[in-house]
Amino acid sequence: MCWRTLLLLLLCYDAQATVSHRWSRAVLFPAAHRPKRSSSVPLNPVLQSSLEEVELLYEFLLAELEISPDLQISIKDEELASLRKASAFRAVCNDVIPKRIPDIRRLSASLASLPGLLKKEDFERTALTLAYTAYRTALSRGHQKDIWAQSLLSLFQALRQDLLRSSGSRVSA
Repeated sequence: MCWRTLLLLLLCYDAQATVSHRWSRAVLFPAAHRPKRSSSVPLNPVLQSSLEEVELLYEFLLAELEISPDLQISIKDEELASLRKASAFRAVCNDVIPKRIPDIRRLSASLASLPGLLKKEDFERTALTLAYTAYRTALSRGHQKDIWAQSLLSLFQALRQDLLRSSGSRVSA
């Protein structure tokens, strides 16, 4: 009877370990997996699927972005804003990436405990969250600036760690 219990516990532990790693990636950006009625953008949008799209994403970030009081991000350049990828960019920035400090801290904690490499879309969203956090850090003053800067540093360290892992380098703190 004892060995059956031990075998059952071992099987449950193995199943739990397998399931938790599989599901941990889905919770980095939970909003990406929730359908939005007001959006025509598909579930789990990805901006970069080719080199040209990576360059376009870079152009979006270099263009003048506007963040409204309700934290909605838009591209000021009308030509860039009219592109099809711009609507996906707006959807990711407005509906997927976290914009509040508690949500960004939760993301940073999840990234720090992630065992493997980020998926392409998670890396992309983390980089966009980093850009948004840098913007908010620049606009903040006093204690709020320190809080945003701490979040910025945590996201940077998570992206750096992922890049070092993907290149095969040793990660040092």
